[in-house]
Amino acid sequence: MTDYGEEQRNELEALESIYPDSFTVLSENPPSFTITVTSEAGENDETVQTTLKFTYSGKYPDEAPLYEILSQENLDDSDISDILKLLALQAEENLGMVMIFTLVTAVQEKLNEIVDQIKTRREEEKKQKEKEAEEAEKQLFHGTPVTIENFLSWKAKFDAELLEIKKKRMKEEEQAGKNKLSGKQLFETDHNLDTSDIQFLEDGNNVEVDESLFQEMDDLELEDDEDDPDYNPADPESDLTD
Repeated sequence: MTDYGEEQRNELEALESIYPDSFTVLSENPPSFTITVTSEAGENDETVQTTLKFTYSGKYPDEAPLYEILSQENLDDSDISDILKLLALQAEENLGMVMIFTLVTAVQEKLNEIVDQIKTRREEEKKQKEKEAEEAEKQLFHGTPVTIENFLSWKAKFDAELLEIKKKRMKEEEQAGKNKLSGKQLFETDHNLDTSDIQFLEDGNNVEVDESLFQEMDDLELEDDEDDPDYNPADPESDLTD
């Protein structure tokens, strides 16, 4: 007959020796304890961690122990789900044998895999960002390849914008034509024009003449053709001398 109590006590002693810094007894009846499992350090010294709680059933190890995750660090919900599935699978495969060390070792390996996945995921994200930046740079220098579809789309947009510009210009010209006044309208609306000519004439009467310019006119000997008895206005050569 299997002494379940003896097997459980022996395993507890072994676990306390194997995990001295992370093994904690919660109760003795039923035997319950926790073991904290931490992954190896990743690329940036990052780790993932979980604290597992185990409780022996009355017929353990012929029955699987009860287990749950009390806490975790840096794990996603999908990671927690994967760990629980792993524990269920390992417990099923190891029925009849003390299995806590086996379960904890499997979780340890899983945590190391998760750290590696985080590293791989970050590298892929970095490569993706670099690829997107490279594509954006190519797009900047080479532009968008012209296809029939995008050309027709651009042409329709361009024609619509050009039509709007023409309509706006015609409207402005039409409005400008309505606002332009004829000469008669300008005369009728600008009363300053009524007195401008009169004012000009009045200003002309005030022109000062320098009489000194004409003082020497009497001294000039001007020959009057009409005083010449031989002058004939009809004969251009009549004033010529022999």
